[in-house]
This record gives sequence, structure tokens and C-alpha cells, in this order.
Amino acid sequence: MADKCPPCEEGLPAYLGTFADLMSLLMCFFVLLLSFAQIDAVRFKKMAESMKDAFGVQREIPAAEIVKGVSVIKQEWSPSISDPSVVTEIRQETSDVEKENLKLKDGESDAEISRQQALQLAEQVIEKELQEQYAQLQEALKEQIDKGLISLEKEDKKIIIRIQEKGSFGSGSARLDPGFYKVLDRISEVLATRPGRILVAGHTDNIPIRTGRFRSNWELSSARAVTVLHALLRNPKLDQRRVVVQGFADTRPIESNATPQGRAKNRRVELIIMRGTDKDGGERITVPTGEAGE
Repeated sequence: MADKCPPCEEGLPAYLGTFADLMSLLMCFFVLLLSFAQIDAVRFKKMAESMKDAFGVQREIPAAEIVKGVSVIKQEWSPSISDPSVVTEIRQETSDVEKENLKLKDGESDAEISRQQALQLAEQVIEKELQEQYAQLQEALKEQIDKGLISLEKEDKKIIIRIQEKGSFGSGSARLDPGFYKVLDRISEVLATRPGRILVAGHTDNIPIRTGRFRSNWELSSARAVTVLHALLRNPKLDQRRVVVQGFADTRPIESNATPQGRAKNRRVELIIMRGTDKDGGERITVPTGEAGE
């Protein structure tokens, strides 16, 4: 007769206590690892993209022909006659729904985003400085503006100071009126304390001139611009590398030359302070580094 199986002991096996302690310790270990972890959103974004490529996740699926699931009623029973558009390529695109912490656009690096933010901040700083400079010029030239000898205008990233011929130059002359030097001194004091490129542009009306000194309006407009430039450079604080001189003759009138009043407004010298980006040419305006450079 076979021996009987000895009676089993009551309760759980003894090894289960050790096993339960081990599982508890492992759980605490991984909880601590998770609590200490820090997720870099940019690095996680790049890692997720590389994993999608590695596991064959397609974002765009080109199709060789039109999708078959079209409406029969729309094609055969439409009350209007319309030409169906030929679709040469059908693409399927998926989008990520949860992007609370991932603000990067596809194909755009964090360096590009930082550069855009820096440019926006620079534009705001330039706009604020232009407003302050415009207010300073208004205060410094209030008397001449009230008399109509000077006009002041702000346009985009530019401040335009228009010096009319009346009170500054004699008719057909490039010699500056002695009393006008004080006005240009006040202008140069404001320009020297603010950055930006300075364009000194001379303009005339369309009446031809031919004297012993000036063969045409081109020479007269250029000579007047140079005269204003030398008056501004009497201030040693104004960096001459910031200044550009141009003569436009009668090619850029602001009023019609058909009336004496219009011709009087066209005979002028403009001081244009330019900052930031020129929208007309798309050129980033910079000046050499100096005491008042950008």
C-alpha cells in the first residue's frame, strides 16, 4: 500500500513574503525614477519623429488614381453642369492632436524660432526709439514747423525732415542762410544721440536752371544736399559714416509743378532717418558701429 501524502501546512508558502517585498521594492524604485525624470520637449519631439520613421509610419500617402468613394448622385444627378476637376495626386495627412508642450512647427528648429522672436523684439525696440526721436525733433523744431519752414513726417521705419527752400536757401543758390545753421545744429544734436542711417536728399522743381555754377537741377539739388551735410557735420558727435548724400533734381516731386505753390514745396532738402527693415527694398538697414551706431 502506497504511502499517504503528508498533510500540507496551512497558509501561504514562506517564499511569497520575500517575493512580495521584492515587488514592492521594484515598484518604489521605478516610481522614484519617474519622479526624478525631466522631459525635454524638443528632444522628445525629435525622438518621436525618428521613431515614426523607424517603424514605418507614413504621414503622406500618394495615390495613383482618384479615390473610389465618390458620390454617384453628385456625378449623375447634379442639376447643374460642371466640369469635374482632375486630381492627379491624392495625399493623406495625419496631425498630432496633443501639442500642449510642443510648439515647434514641422521643419522648424528651435534656433529659427529664437531668431524670429529676437527679430520681433528688435522691431518693437526700433519702433519705440523712433517715437521718442520723433517727439524730440518736434520739440526742437517747433518754431520752424509753425512757420512752415520745416515739415516733419514719420513713415514706417523712417523719419523725414523736409527743409523748404524758403528761409534756408536763396533762389537758384546752394548757399545756406546764416540764420539756418542754428536750426541744423539742433537737428544734429538729436540725430547724434540716436542710431540709424541718415539720407540727405536734395530736390528741385521742374524749371530748368543753367548758370555759371550749376549746369542743371541735378547739380543744384546735389550741392544743396552737400551744404546741409557739412552743416550737420559741424557737430563732432555725429558719425559721418552714417550719412549718405543724394541729389534727385525734379524726379521725385511731392506736389504738382503746375502751380507756384507746388513748385515751392518741391524745392526742398530732406533728412531721412532710416531704421530696421526697408519694406520697399526688403533690405536690412545697418550702420557701422560707432558712438551712435545700431
